Amino acid sequence: MGCESILNRDKEYKSIDLELAVNLPIDENGNYHLELIQTWQTIKRLTANLKSDEYNDDNYWERDLIETIKVYWQSSHYWLLNDTLGYIIKRGLTDEMQYVNYDTIYVTGFEDMVVPTINSASYPKKINTGVYEVNSVIAPIRTMIGDTIKVWIYYWDLNYDYNEYSFDIIVDDNQ
Repeated sequence: MGCESILNRDKEYKSIDLELAVNLPIDENGNYHLELIQTWQTIKRLTANLKSDEYNDDNYWERDLIETIKVYWQSSHYWLLNDTLGYIIKRGLTDEMQYVNYDTIYVTGFEDMVVPTINSASYPKKINTGVYEVNSVIAPIRTMIGDTIKVWIYYWDLNYDYNEYSFDIIVDDNQ
């Protein structure tokens, strides 16, 4: 019994549909709204569900193949890193056993490094029979207030068919 018996390439799998489960307010035009907090960057989890009748509970040795689909996330926005990523403060003990800061080392060399606003990929996790959750994190910065971020989600299903979905997030100020 070879791999061909397990991975039957001639088999036609059922369709896998994506349904957005984004926990953001939505306006009358179908645009989501993300309100930025006071700090320089706001982090928000984005969720979608893959739905399919393609599962196999009869054979315990077969994997749930939908959980092997890599789901890609992409956004229209990114930002550039400055030269300094951050810093490290060196601390030590005095003869009296008190902590003192004696040096600051700056982490440099990251100038103009491109930082995407969204994590690039995720794998489905089964949450119910025929329902699989995928997540990503989007993290726009304050200079993006007023912008509309386009988010794409895409994957190849078990039949090697390309599936793509998109939606818009308008970045709002919370003031």
